Amino acid sequence: MKWQELDAQPCSVARTLSVIGDRWTLLIIRNAFLRTRRFDDFHAQLGITKHVLSSRLKKLVEAGVFEKRAYQEKPARYEYRLTEKGLDLYPIILGLVGWGDKWMDEGKGPPVEYFHKTCNHKTQPTLVCSECHEPLDPREMMAMPGPGLKDVNS
Repeated sequence: MKWQELDAQPCSVARTLSVIGDRWTLLIIRNAFLRTRRFDDFHAQLGITKHVLSSRLKKLVEAGVFEKRAYQEKPARYEYRLTEKGLDLYPIILGLVGWGDKWMDEGKGPPVEYFHKTCNHKTQPTLVCSECHEPLDPREMMAMPGPGLKDVNS
């Protein structure tokens, strides 16, 4: 399978990776959740080349993850804001945060802590069942064919 063909696969993971599946894209999205909006700020914070940053931002705009908004006319300058589609990536970012805090912190503890504004408590990313609200354990999960797979098997 070629990288450019991931979005055509009957797999939600492959389709998602076709949009966010490289390190720079995930770091750009992470920084957007930390309130970075402008090209120069992404560039300065990430140390990414301007060419790669421009390419990734363009792809994220085309995919509907970011919207591009002008904030200056002469010269034209833009902000990149997360759309609803982009905001829905937050659980993925928090999942990566949780894994990194558990397995990659070198015993120093998390570099960033997250507080839930509604209750003003520090929180840990946790996936729970949408029905019973119990934490999800991969040993207690089962994948089954869904309606999006029917056309592939016909």
